[in-house]
Amino acid sequence: MTIRGSGALALVLLLAGCPQYDRYSRIADEKGVVPADVFARYGSEQAQSVAIGRALATGYAGNDSTALEKQVSQAADYARKLPGVADVQADSKAFLLTVTFKSGWKKAITPINDGVPADQTPGLPAGR
Repeated sequence: MTIRGSGALALVLLLAGCPQYDRYSRIADEKGVVPADVFARYGSEQAQSVAIGRALATGYAGNDSTALEKQVSQAADYARKLPGVADVQADSKAFLLTVTFKSGWKKAITPINDGVPADQTPGLPAGR
């Protein structure tokens, strides 16, 4: 093998070994967990957490920092309007919200990209 061939092979191997930086698809993947509608039926706070996750997923517009900031802030605004939510901490770098409910339950909420609108989540309390 020539030096030129070795260099081309090294370049191909280097590029093939580059990590993928799309973390969103792995975080939003719901495979292997309790289905969202089933989890929502466990109680009012669980239903609200599912609705917040769905609101977080609907705002997805790409991985650039401006789009992520907008996505997370829209979901945080939605979460603050729910009756059981006491506090919301947004983290646009990690694609999640940390929500504290009035009962004291704290939950990290990731996007739930199942195509169901947040306000159609079963078990949501009335008067939201």
